[in-house]
Amino acid sequence: MAGHLTVNGTVIPLSPDGLPKGMPDQYGVQTLGWGVLGWAEEFLAQPDGDRAGDPWRWTASQARLVAWWYAVDSAGRWLFRRGQVVLPKGSGKSPLAAALSCCALAADVVFDGFDAGGDAVGRPHPSPHVQLAAVSQDQTDNTMSLVLSMLRDGPAANAIHGLDLGLTRVRTRNGKLEPVTASAPSREGQRLTDAILDEPHLWTPTNGGTRMAATLRRNLGKMNGRSLETTNAWTPGEESVAEETALYADKIAEGEAIDVGLLRWHPQAVVKDLSDRTALRAGLTRLYRDAPWVDVDRIISEVYDLGTHPADARRFYLNQVVTADDALVAPQDWDSCLVGERLEDGDTITLGFDGSKSDDATCLMACRVEDRLFQPIGIWERPDGPEGQGWTVDRQAVDDAVRETCARYRVVGFYADVEHFESYIDQWSNDLREHLLVKAAATSAVGWDMRGRLQQSTLANERLTAAVADGKVKQTGDRRHRRHVLNARRRPNRYGISFGKDRRGSKKKVDAYAATLLADMARHDIEARGGARPVDRRVVVLR
Repeated sequence: MAGHLTVNGTVIPLSPDGLPKGMPDQYGVQTLGWGVLGWAEEFLAQPDGDRAGDPWRWTASQARLVAWWYAVDSAGRWLFRRGQVVLPKGSGKSPLAAALSCCALAADVVFDGFDAGGDAVGRPHPSPHVQLAAVSQDQTDNTMSLVLSMLRDGPAANAIHGLDLGLTRVRTRNGKLEPVTASAPSREGQRLTDAILDEPHLWTPTNGGTRMAATLRRNLGKMNGRSLETTNAWTPGEESVAEETALYADKIAEGEAIDVGLLRWHPQAVVKDLSDRTALRAGLTRLYRDAPWVDVDRIISEVYDLGTHPADARRFYLNQVVTADDALVAPQDWDSCLVGERLEDGDTITLGFDGSKSDDATCLMACRVEDRLFQPIGIWERPDGPEGQGWTVDRQAVDDAVRETCARYRVVGFYADVEHFESYIDQWSNDLREHLLVKAAATSAVGWDMRGRLQQSTLANERLTAAVADGKVKQTGDRRHRRHVLNARRRPNRYGISFGKDRRGSKKKVDAYAATLLADMARHDIEARGGARPVDRRVVVLR
């Protein structure tokens, strides 16, 4: 998840949990967060637990989130218009949502200029309208009960003008905080300033959650308002609001979508093998280090309970996005193959290619023969949104990438699925025929028709997936490559297990995995013939 954020020309590194490293003031970034943090600890009460009724106290991680959530640029504009908090069971997600709702209602959350020292100054919103949204009444009742306790049992009851605590809503002299679960159309046009989307891993197209999220965001847009999701890890493939937000963040990180201000906090316990008790304890201790009320030993017992499915253990306790039941590759298996190295000029490699015209992606993948290191040379994918209308792959750019790769590395095998790029593959085959050590087919040095060679590709798929699970391959950490690999699903046939999309017409592409498989097949054939021969120093010139 690591990357960077650029603010006022300053590059700020992101932590593995998604938040910027450190605090805003370390980078000269201004924030209203200090005032928000102080207001909550002065006026709110701890809503439950052994400390119920005591002054509210943020954890260190919560404070870091708040500081960045309320960060502003040099013009006083929010750095982030949307946010997503993904936390495991028991880590305080609902109290955090409740506290942030109260802050949006009455704390100094509107930029009001800079003081003499250059620090950002805030003021309360003149007419706040805050909504706690969920798809079930039980969920809104749970979070609203915490809101009411925070406001009723602390000094806020005397500090907020006109505070009126009802059973199902909160009013002030000029504002309100309310739970909502109604259908999306009934919410259209409301003048919202803030919205907490609670448990959006449960918001799907079938229960109206997707429509409600879109409606809330439209309402927030006209008021310069913001939405924050508080959620558990989601189940892949359900197309939940939480999943779509995470995919949007991935596209931003990949450079495939415009960064319009999305802040994500998603800490995880990275444990490859749940049976490794030492590794499990270490991972859970790090994950819950900011939640001292959680008994890690009890969590470990829940993980090992025979009634707990391993996928549920990873999702709810390790905070990982688990694979679908028919997923081809597990995220932890793929991530464990990450290495801090890349191809070097002159390396002996094989290539795999899967092409498309417009809908699916086009990918050129390299595999280093000596150690099975996979590195994407190019992944061409239709952009989302208006830019994708009428888009077709730049075939000349693809051809240039192939020729540049052949000039830079020693290419000894090249398998390319023939569909959509027949004429180019014919030319590549003619140009490379004398330099490749293995041929894709009797009639073509490069062209591999995956439609007619199911048995060979199925056996190759099983060989590759087993190697990934055993940590016998390497990968460079390319985000798009990872996304395509994890999108691939198991597809049984009479020869074994092949791969495919999650469903016909799916937007979740798998072409980079297909190219990976083809490159690995070429490498396997090289190894089967005794490995690559000594390097031919003659320059390869392609027409």
